[in-house]
Amino acid sequence: MKFSPLFWPVELRGNTIYILDETLLPHKLTYVKAKTYPQAVKAIKEMKTRAFGQVSLVFYTFLLVLKQNKNKKNILPVLKKTAAALNSARPTLPFKFLTDMVLDWQAQGQDLEKTMFGFLEMLKAKRIQRAEEVSRIIQNKDVILTHCNVSGELPLIAEFCRKAGKHIEFYVTETRPYMQGSRLTAWELHLAGFPVTIMTDGMVASIMSSGKITKVIVGADQLAQNGDVANKIGTYQIALVAKHFKVPFYVLCPPPSKAKSGKDITVEIRPEKELLEYQGLRLAPYGVKGFYPAFDITPNNLITKHFHLGIAR
Repeated sequence: MKFSPLFWPVELRGNTIYILDETLLPHKLTYVKAKTYPQAVKAIKEMKTRAFGQVSLVFYTFLLVLKQNKNKKNILPVLKKTAAALNSARPTLPFKFLTDMVLDWQAQGQDLEKTMFGFLEMLKAKRIQRAEEVSRIIQNKDVILTHCNVSGELPLIAEFCRKAGKHIEFYVTETRPYMQGSRLTAWELHLAGFPVTIMTDGMVASIMSSGKITKVIVGADQLAQNGDVANKIGTYQIALVAKHFKVPFYVLCPPPSKAKSGKDITVEIRPEKELLEYQGLRLAPYGVKGFYPAFDITPNNLITKHFHLGIAR
C-alpha cells in the first residue's frame, strides 16, 4: 500500500528525532529535528505534528532518552521527568495513558527499546487494519465529508476502496483557524490521486441539504467511556447537521480514556494569536480579543459508529 507522509510523520535516526513539520504543508515538506526531550515537547506544543504524529512522538521521545542515557540502572528518574514534560504538553490528547504504559514496562523489567518499537509496529498494523475495515462500509460513488485531518488514514481508506473498484470523492472543510483540512487532508488526498473539493467550515449545512454528501468520516483525539468524542472544533456542528439530514457519521478514534463522558474531557484553549493571525498576517483589528477552543465534544447519540484501533487501556 502507498502511505501518505502524514501516516507516519515521525522517526528516530541515530540520536535525532525527525518530525514532519505539518505547519509548513503543503508548500514545504520539511522535518524539524529534536535532539532532546524538551525540544520534542516544544514540537508538540507548537503543533509541528498533531494527532497520530504526537502519539508516535511520545514513544520516540522515550527512545531518544534511552539512547542518551547509557546507565539503565538510574534511568527511572529520567523517564519520569520525561513523562511529566510530555503529560503537560496538551490537555485534550491524554498522553498520560501512553507515558504510564512506558513506566509500567520499565517497572516490569521489560526491554524498553524492544517493547516500544514493537508497540509502534503494532500501531501501524492496527491503523492499516482499521483503514481496511472502514473501506468496507463505503459504497461505490460515495461522497465523503471530512473535517480536520486523520493523519494519513483517509488516503489509505480510499486506496482500499480503489483496489475494490469503488470510485469515491471527498469534500474537505478548511478547518479554521489552523486550516488542517485545506493544508493537510486535501493535499494528501490529491497527492494520492483522489478527487477532493475544499469548502469553508460554514458550508456544511448547505452542501448536506443538497444531498451531495453520503457519509461523514472524522477522527478523534479522545473517546470517553460513554462514546462521546473530542475532536477538532467544528466537529460537533457537523455531527448535528449530519443527524438532521440522516447522513451516517463515523469516527476513527483511540481507545476509551478515563473520562466517563464528554463533560469530563478537558478542552484545550489555544493562544488567541492563532485565531487573530495566520502565518504572520493579521486577520483581525488590533485590540479585539480571540477565543480558540481547539476541540469540541460530539455526543455519542450523534455518532453512527466508532472505529477503534482495538488497543486496550
